[in-house]
Amino acid sequence: MDRETFDSTLQTFRRRTPFRPFTVSLVNGGRLEIDHPEALVVRDGVALFVGPGGVPAVFDYEGVAQVIGDLANTSTD
Repeated sequence: MDRETFDSTLQTFRRRTPFRPFTVSLVNGGRLEIDHPEALVVRDGVALFVGPGGVPAVFDYEGVAQVIGDLANTSTD
């Protein structure tokens, strides 16, 4: 994933209203379940996620295989 796509994709998912959890799939096979919008900071191709229990995860645009979540359905039924 390139740097601009990384930044814009993560910011789009983070700013959804209402927020819905999403998954970041890493090239090493790891997965990060982003469960709160304020638990993620993104800047210049690098992200910091603070998971439950205060466990930090730092990852960058080169380490992301895909971001998994539904952007098509933004309504609240």
